[in-house]
Amino acid sequence: MTPPDPMPETRYGIDRATLDALLAEWGEPRYRADQVWDALYRQRIPLDDATALPKKLRERLTSALPLTLEAVTAQRDARDRTRKWLWRCRTDGAEVETVLMRYPTRATVCVSSQAGCAMACTFCATGQGGFERHLTGGEIIEQVAAAAHASDQRVSNVVYMGMGEPLANYDAVWQSIERLHIDFGLSARHITVSTVGVVPGIRRLAREDLPVTLAVSLHAPDDELRDQLVPLNRRYPIAEVLDAAEEFSEARGRRVTFEYALIAGVNDDTNRAAALARLLKGFPGAGGAHVNLIPLNPTAGFGGHKPSPPSMGAFARTLESGGVTATVRRNRGTEIDAACGQLRSRGVISTAISPGPAPSTRMVP
Repeated sequence: MTPPDPMPETRYGIDRATLDALLAEWGEPRYRADQVWDALYRQRIPLDDATALPKKLRERLTSALPLTLEAVTAQRDARDRTRKWLWRCRTDGAEVETVLMRYPTRATVCVSSQAGCAMACTFCATGQGGFERHLTGGEIIEQVAAAAHASDQRVSNVVYMGMGEPLANYDAVWQSIERLHIDFGLSARHITVSTVGVVPGIRRLAREDLPVTLAVSLHAPDDELRDQLVPLNRRYPIAEVLDAAEEFSEARGRRVTFEYALIAGVNDDTNRAAALARLLKGFPGAGGAHVNLIPLNPTAGFGGHKPSPPSMGAFARTLESGGVTATVRRNRGTEIDAACGQLRSRGVISTAISPGPAPSTRMVP
């Protein structure tokens, strides 16, 4: 399903030329457009805080260029300062989530590219909820802007790992990437696009000019198991996914990251780790392939659970001994369902600040 027809102009959907024309129509001096653009994209502040602009102009812009996302709830995990928003899209009520992960000197925003997801990965809450629609480029950009407004640290990284399959909404996603790079000033190397293996999209990404980072969610080293975990594998099996990923790596000269959700008793034994190492050893690109091991995050629609720390360590060591680098991710935001695989549209939920001790198991971020 395509997104609803966007409003003629929205605050983060409007391009610079259209903004210039709008302010000229209002009789504003040419430098006003520079001030507006600087406030929204360089300073990254809300329009109401752009005090270099006259109050009446700010009010007129607020009315003429509305925001597209309305906050339903905001939650914060007190253990690691992760913050999550549930948004309702003003055009049609579709719901999406955004996650802000703050570190001592930087911040990363995890954005959604779709309301829901059609990929139906069995362990993912978004896939369990089904697909509603694609997001527009402006709706994606607005997520980054909103997170930047709430962060003490400057947002330097954006990951397309929220709700939805980014490469199934290619045009809007790429439009937002170009805008984040050009207008927000983000390094393309600090923008990561994650996919479960949409092969045509990976090949298309390989031909783009900006050197974004690619992350491929693999989750299994063989087609039989991956068919069960990632239904898209029946259309694009592992060999085709890896061939497209190699094309991307060779074209861009970039390392490809492979995401692997570790599920106890399903895909976490060392035999599968050895098979995964054989699959990825010698992968092209700077430093070869890298495997990001993700302890499974709990979701209501899937009964699996993460392996024990010793089991995860053994899996990582088997990969390393097979010539493939690996890290075990320290999951952030699990207490507020903000970690990988936990995002979903959930209607109105209560705002919560989750206390609790930090996890005792040390994992590599």
